[in-house]
Parts: sequence; structure tokens; C-alpha cells
Amino acid sequence: MAVTVDGLKPGQKFPTPTPGFGDRVFYETLLRQRPDSAMAQEWCVSYGVLHANEAAKIHKVVMKRKNKAGGGVTPTKKAKKSGGSSKKKRVVSDVGYDADMQAGGSEGMGTAAL
Repeated sequence: MAVTVDGLKPGQKFPTPTPGFGDRVFYETLLRQRPDSAMAQEWCVSYGVLHANEAAKIHKVVMKRKNKAGGGVTPTKKAKKSGGSSKKKRVVSDVGYDADMQAGGSEGMGTAAL
């Protein structure tokens, strides 16, 4: 496969960063050390740092993984209410409680050295 008409490689969404860019170094190294890393594969394809042939292969893997995941929010099961009476929990207000954590006029930071 070759570079597309736009000048982008297969799966590329963002401009290719320079070789010394920190993120690029991290993800390229991660992909070399762990070729099965999903986040490294997706980043390298999205930013076009791979050769076109390799990008096409990994892009297919990334798309298959995304399609398999569903890509959407799955509904959660609602909790069943028991048939018994519902009791509300009583919340005790601590408005009247004073922990005596107030700082006086001369108790600020840095005043001990005066």
C-alpha cells in the first residue's frame, strides 16, 4: 500500500510528529518492545509514524479490535427493589460541630520567626 492522495498513511488522523518528540519516542519504543500493545498500535497508526505497509496491517488489527469492542455504551442492569418497606437512611448534620480549626490573627504561616 502507498500513501493516500491526501499525503496520509492508512489510518492516519494527525500530522506526523518529529522524530525527537517525546510521545513518538515512547510509543515507537513500546511498539518495538510489545508489538501487541493496543495503545501503541493505535497511536502509531493515528500519527503515521509507521511505514505504509506496516501501517495498513496494524490499521486492520486496530479496526477489528474497535469493531469487536462495540464502540458504544452498554446498558447496565437495574437493581431490583426488594418487596419490603424502604427505609431512608438518616443523615446526621455536622453543622453544629466546631473542630476548633480556626486560625487566629497571629497564627498565620511564617509568623513564628517574628
